[in-house]
Amino acid sequence: MNKSLLTLLSLILFNLSGCTNMTTEQYKNTTPRLILEDYFLGQTRAWGIFQNRSGYVEKQFTVDILGKMVDGELILEEDFTYSDGTKDRRVWTIKKIDDNNYEGRAADVIGHATGKAYGNSLNWAYTLDLPYKDGTVKVQFDDWMFLQEDGVLINRAKMTKFGVFLGEVTLTFKTP
Repeated sequence: MNKSLLTLLSLILFNLSGCTNMTTEQYKNTTPRLILEDYFLGQTRAWGIFQNRSGYVEKQFTVDILGKMVDGELILEEDFTYSDGTKDRRVWTIKKIDDNNYEGRAADVIGHATGKAYGNSLNWAYTLDLPYKDGTVKVQFDDWMFLQEDGVLINRAKMTKFGVFLGEVTLTFKTP
């Protein structure tokens, strides 16, 4: 095998081995600490975009969120307003399992969402039954949140179907 081909194969293998999944545990010592049930208690507002797989912004929206504790669970009432004037609503029921794990349910979530929080980060994984044309399509979300100073929470969620990247949702949350 010639030397340049061997070098190229080595670089490819090195890059592939470097493609590890990010974990919330990597952020365990970061601050400010994100405690979901504290952050979302009361009123929160978010501004977001959806970008398709090419990066084109297809939707812009705001979300007004009311969070309250009911029987030890966090209820998030999310009211979406899209730039085209359409509206949507999602209500999450989130249960804290232990210091680092959450479980979430909503009407359009298949089964339940699993969340893991360490330091300033939280990662949600779930399948959403998303409206599409005249029906719905089930898509997987890999949803990351990072709490910043001054109550700013940045959220990036990658959407896939059968492992194929469909697009990304980016949100910025701010508490009053």
